[in-house]
Amino acid sequence: MSTNTVSLPGGTWSLGELTVTRFGYGAMQLAGPGVMGPPADRDGAIAVLRKAVDLGITHIDTADAYGPHVTNELIREALHPYPPSLHIVTKVGAHRDAHGGWSPARRPEDLRRAVHDNLETLGLERLDVVNLRLGDATGPQPGSLAEAFGTLVELQQQGLIRHLGVSNATFEQVAEAQAIAPIVCVQNMYNLAHRHDDPLIDELAGHGIAYVPFFPLGGFSPLQSSTLSAVADRLGTTPMSVALAWLLHRSPNILLIPGTSSPAHLAENVAGAATPLSRDDLTELDKIGSPHER
Repeated sequence: MSTNTVSLPGGTWSLGELTVTRFGYGAMQLAGPGVMGPPADRDGAIAVLRKAVDLGITHIDTADAYGPHVTNELIREALHPYPPSLHIVTKVGAHRDAHGGWSPARRPEDLRRAVHDNLETLGLERLDVVNLRLGDATGPQPGSLAEAFGTLVELQQQGLIRHLGVSNATFEQVAEAQAIAPIVCVQNMYNLAHRHDDPLIDELAGHGIAYVPFFPLGGFSPLQSSTLSAVADRLGTTPMSVALAWLLHRSPNILLIPGTSSPAHLAENVAGAATPLSRDDLTELDKIGSPHER
């Protein structure tokens, strides 16, 4: 399988020496309800992954905890052997408990097992990028990442990982990771209405490090804003399209990984992210993250 040469909104960014499209694809929604078990429509899941590649997307985000194992196995079935231009980013640091919770799994033995599980389920000898997932389901939590991140550095030195990143991290944890070893990305919750990482995004941009917002459209509860709806109505498009386009305008180091289980919806997201936004549009949208509008 080979990727088509397609101009995607936002152009490209470099994760180390790896060039990826700023518009990527997040595979989490390909698993069953609650990100557990297989999808109801396996053929549809395969189709959306192949559609991503057909559209020219070269950045797919996943984790072996999704399912668990489900999304990685789907990616392998749909796309292996992978095109040289396609780069898969995964994360470790949590596992699914019997109730579908996201329990921390950051002991050295947990992380080594997770890296080897990702290698096996994806059918790879080396992972392009591995993010260390910190915090918990409520968000980032303070505390040192030194032992966990050091374990991933050891696996990187063994040739099992090409590049490292962190996810669900505080500003201080990002700085601590950078002091231990280079990182190429930070993956945190961020969108039009949740702007707490604005200073971090600007700091990372100055160092050429990518910022990858998860829940770019609000997560399990879509973004709701009268301002967002008004701008979308004026532009003749959807609020979600405007929200994606705003993220690409926010900073050149922001990479998008919106998820969907529908090939048609994926194509709609790509088209929506290309929505032109004027300076006045951006000024109006920037007000959404202020304390005066929620």
